[in-house]
Amino acid sequence: MQFETVFRQVSIIDGTGADAYRADVAIQNGRIVQIGDLAGCAAHQVIDGRHQVLAPGFIDVHTHDDTHVIRFPECLPKISQGVTTVIVGNCGISASPAVLAADPPDPMNLLGKREDFRYPAFADYAEAVRQAQPAVNVAALVGHTTLRNQVMDDLCRAATPQEIVAMKALLKQAMQQGALGLSSGLAYASAKQAPAEEVMALAEALAAFNGIYTTHMRTEFEQILDAMDEAFQTGKHARVPVVISHLKCAGAGNWGRTVEVLDRMESAAQCQDVACDCYPYSASSSTLDLNQVTEDIDIFITWSEAFPELAGKMLKEIAAEMDLPLMDAARALQPAGAVYHCMDEADVERVLKYRLTMVGSDGLPNDPHPHPRLWGAFPRVLGYYTRERKLFSLEQAVHKMTGMSARRFGLKDRGIIAEGAFADLVLFDPATIEDAASFEHPITAAKGIALVMVNGRISYQQGSVSPERHGRFLARHQ
Repeated sequence: MQFETVFRQVSIIDGTGADAYRADVAIQNGRIVQIGDLAGCAAHQVIDGRHQVLAPGFIDVHTHDDTHVIRFPECLPKISQGVTTVIVGNCGISASPAVLAADPPDPMNLLGKREDFRYPAFADYAEAVRQAQPAVNVAALVGHTTLRNQVMDDLCRAATPQEIVAMKALLKQAMQQGALGLSSGLAYASAKQAPAEEVMALAEALAAFNGIYTTHMRTEFEQILDAMDEAFQTGKHARVPVVISHLKCAGAGNWGRTVEVLDRMESAAQCQDVACDCYPYSASSSTLDLNQVTEDIDIFITWSEAFPELAGKMLKEIAAEMDLPLMDAARALQPAGAVYHCMDEADVERVLKYRLTMVGSDGLPNDPHPHPRLWGAFPRVLGYYTRERKLFSLEQAVHKMTGMSARRFGLKDRGIIAEGAFADLVLFDPATIEDAASFEHPITAAKGIALVMVNGRISYQQGSVSPERHGRFLARHQ
């Protein structure tokens, strides 16, 4: 038999957490068809993988690429770091179901402008992704804030019973059309007034579809344990798995508390299905939130509609130039984006290492000066945290970025190297892989990625995306 592609003599890390082993891997019709000694087999394309690792393509479980995969389908920030699947619709904000009558409210503005929200049904968004055929696979959550914006006239209040019924109908329709589940962003003003009961009522629609609930919790600061309890209670009420998004202890007064935070996670895990994701940096990034403005940390302004010329500076520096108190300067910049240097490195490592933690970038592709996680999250885990810091083995690191993620989100036959699995693969040099993106120069491709294959086709090699793109829209459990 002649195979389409054979990787020869690669060190295989299969995504399950099992030890690496050396073998050949044959690809045919988009899937892995044979693993073993294939020295006597013919192949249209043979790739010498000696001294390199072949792993499942990385799954970015926490992205805001919703409209970006359609407008910029080459997806260079993701595929250049070995990502082959992105999960969009996080933090309560999704591109669908939504048609906007005005500018998108914060933080929906992170996803694009009014004209980028043109998908009244989830199926419309899925079809738009299929038509764009991005370089990576796309699976999607439905955002709580997006649902609120679609049916409510004022986001700074609780939804009425009638509005909850309308939102629940939209969510149920989206689940029927292949959505993964529901996400919330309860820390933002556009959802903060939603009581726990509102989210619980919506989450009730998920269990019949084996859906999932993910949450940017109500707070990651002092009251974080209460916020975690609310998230877990929502999952219990709806009888669905819970993923806590970008788990962290934010704010200098909160540093060190990941010990008790992870204890709370572990306690919850004994009686319900819970997990979390984490990005490998001690700085966060979002819109400029007045509730997070403080003298205690450095806040870097990435964009400002009111004063675009002031982007690229620290808020303290801008306040001095304006001769204003820090809070007044922040108000003057609105709407704006910011990077917050708000975490302790020891906390980041503790969460990354935790047994139920997946890796997600939380990158913001529309930001003109993005956080480096957009381009560097996954190689940073493999280079800095695995090779240099020795936080975990290479096998464990890959598992957190592949098999664990695919299983958690119901991505069938993805995230593993096994016969019959889809050929989403990344070939990299474990000795040289590293993130090159920095806070000063964030738009920089990672080093050490030799090749990325999506659905059996080489999609990134020698620093460039293939002109032919091979990503698919992945409906739930597909």
